[in-house]
Amino acid sequence: MLILLVALVVAGFLLYPLIADLVSDARDKLSKPVAINPIQTSGSAEVPGHPATATTDGASNQFWGAPAVGDSVQFSFAQPFRLVGVIITPGASTDPAVFAKQARPTAIDLVVTTSTGETSTVPITVADKPGPQTTNTGISDVVAIRLVIRAATAQAPGRSIALGEIEFFKRS
Repeated sequence: MLILLVALVVAGFLLYPLIADLVSDARDKLSKPVAINPIQTSGSAEVPGHPATATTDGASNQFWGAPAVGDSVQFSFAQPFRLVGVIITPGASTDPAVFAKQARPTAIDLVVTTSTGETSTVPITVADKPGPQTTNTGISDVVAIRLVIRAATAQAPGRSIALGEIEFFKRS
């Protein structure tokens, strides 16, 4: 009986990180996500008239115009939070005719920074279609997020890579 008790304690100690992750994931799925807005938004580059701040203006009729693949937009938050999801609306608009007039991202790296300075990268494949696209995450203690454009489609002279809206969600 004592050996069984010791084995359970050792197993609990060794499996604690896995159990903690399972509990966090369950809490993410059982809670209603709440939108969280960044306190600061900045871009590594932008085309005139299409600033990085357009990604968080609450509407998809404006867009951040990135000149090239590799450009990024940085978001800072007031307090650490658990990031449970991101909604990305690619393109210049959700209207298909307007959507097709600019280049669009097809691959994005979501680089998340925690309050301890640790970073993790979540690669996101973006479908080349108008409208919001959701990516579930589950990263705790987030204080900053950088979106890096890794690939784009429909690039041509006079076209910027358009990113209409980014929405972040935390656990309630």
